[in-house]
Amino acid sequence: MKKTLLAMAAAAVAFTGFSAPALAEGERFVLVSHAPDSDSWWNTIKNAIQVAGEQMNVEVEYRNPPTGDLADMARIIEQASASNPNGIIATIADYDVLSGPLSNAVAKGIPVITINSGTEEQSKTLGALMHVGQPEHAAGMGAGERAKAAGVTKFLCVNHYITNPASVERCQGYADALGVDLDGQMIDAGQDPAEIKSKVMAYLQGNPDTNGILTLGPTSAHPTLAALEDLGKSGTIHFGTFDLSTEIAEAIKGDVINFAIDQQPYLQGYLPVVILTNLSRYGVVPGNSINSGPGFVTKQNIALVEEYAGQYR
Repeated sequence: MKKTLLAMAAAAVAFTGFSAPALAEGERFVLVSHAPDSDSWWNTIKNAIQVAGEQMNVEVEYRNPPTGDLADMARIIEQASASNPNGIIATIADYDVLSGPLSNAVAKGIPVITINSGTEEQSKTLGALMHVGQPEHAAGMGAGERAKAAGVTKFLCVNHYITNPASVERCQGYADALGVDLDGQMIDAGQDPAEIKSKVMAYLQGNPDTNGILTLGPTSAHPTLAALEDLGKSGTIHFGTFDLSTEIAEAIKGDVINFAIDQQPYLQGYLPVVILTNLSRYGVVPGNSINSGPGFVTKQNIALVEEYAGQYR
């Protein structure tokens, strides 16, 4: 029946003479992220822009600062703007550093959509078309509310990208939901796995009454899992994390991680390409920003998403 319906649909398209729009001359978009090369979480967004590019029949370039240096990211945005693409997609990892290059791109007449980091308000101030992302403080509060219901009173927020204000908002939201101060309960973990593991172990050894942990993505979650294993504390501390990976999915199934917050990065990469293509071709664009998350992944629904972790989730 499915094949019959597909055949009928194909015949209908052929009969009416409709076809997919061809690649327009020079139709090209650039996505600039703040992520270093070592951050595997962005593989989902890379996959999303590849899929969208193929479906829309457009060229989409992914660019990023190899080490995560934001000054380097600002230069990359300037270079992308100078190449006169049909649109730029970019994160607002640090508004002060990136507002100049992004505002200049808008002033030049290049459509800009912001994603992932930053806020809808910042996006509007830049003159961007919209923001596709997750309200980070609200997501952190959602995590904190679950932790509070589980009895968490003292916690550790493992922040592997503390220069990104959005990461601090996540930790702050968690603390606000618990009704406690963030001071002293968030560490600047850095991005080296061995260093993260060492810092987490040192914190937990120095603060044995810690009964909650929040990590901000696979970069900090994976070493934290290793630290808990070495300390013999796996499954004994309420553990929430942002984002998904194969290792995080396994930890959820093994009752070591209680939940992961899925901001649906696939949508953050896919939707802007589709929206910018329709703007370029037909002059149409949605009038509102898009919240891609948060959604909570737990042991109860992990089977629905783990198959696509790292690719579509």
